[in-house]
Amino acid sequence: MLPLDNHVHTEWSWDAPREASMVRSCEQALAAGLPGVAFTDHLDFTTWIDGDQIGAENLDPRRYTRMHPLDITGYLATLEECRQRYPDLRILSGVEIGEAHLWAASAAATVAGAGVDRILGSLHAIPSGGRLTAADELFRVMPAGDVMRAYFAELLRLVRSSDIFQVLAHLDFPRRMWPRAAGPYEELAFEEEYRAVLRALAAGDRVLEVNTKSPLVSAGLLRWWREAGGRAVSFGSDAHQPWRVGDKFKLAVDVVEAAGFRAGRDRFDFWRI
Repeated sequence: MLPLDNHVHTEWSWDAPREASMVRSCEQALAAGLPGVAFTDHLDFTTWIDGDQIGAENLDPRRYTRMHPLDITGYLATLEECRQRYPDLRILSGVEIGEAHLWAASAAATVAGAGVDRILGSLHAIPSGGRLTAADELFRVMPAGDVMRAYFAELLRLVRSSDIFQVLAHLDFPRRMWPRAAGPYEELAFEEEYRAVLRALAAGDRVLEVNTKSPLVSAGLLRWWREAGGRAVSFGSDAHQPWRVGDKFKLAVDVVEAAGFRAGRDRFDFWRI
């Protein structure tokens, strides 16, 4: 049995390519045999309000110039159309909040008004040189190992400082851009950093994502999650193109089962120990 894809982007994400489509993503989910899909488009901010920590730290928020806020009204209207069009597919609303610990007030105000089903927390950039700096940029100016350690330190701050999200997305996001010149990426080299984040995440009774766009986590890392007290995992393709919905889910299921997690209470639940 394949799980629900809890991390899919559509034309409403600011970084969506031309081929992004909520409708075609629904069709792909059905073709792949998935029970459902959560459309978790990017909820990022470019200006702060009172209560946002990024203002107190006086950081330039634009890690990419093309960033823009999510059109919640348009997104929800398209999602409702898809629910009517594909009644046999469970379609959940959702958002992926970037750097939620720095945007607490903005994120809370938006989520409260939208009433979404799934809230992912993620970290794509860390403070450096007076601005939020994307991880791929940091690899150009710092040793690869230092980039990962700086990332994990900020990720720990995110988990400890924000309780708005339910699922932590792509635990080791910069791993995607790991430079070939640095040699193979080794999870064991950052075991201490992984375990610190996992303990903090488990303490909040939250869910760890198995992201199939990133290099797939090992069963050993998922055992660290269990040892930290983690009890549930979510599957997410992080698809930005319809054809990637549910990508590598069969392999991901094998890894998750090897770590001792099984399908949850129903076809739409997280997988649990």
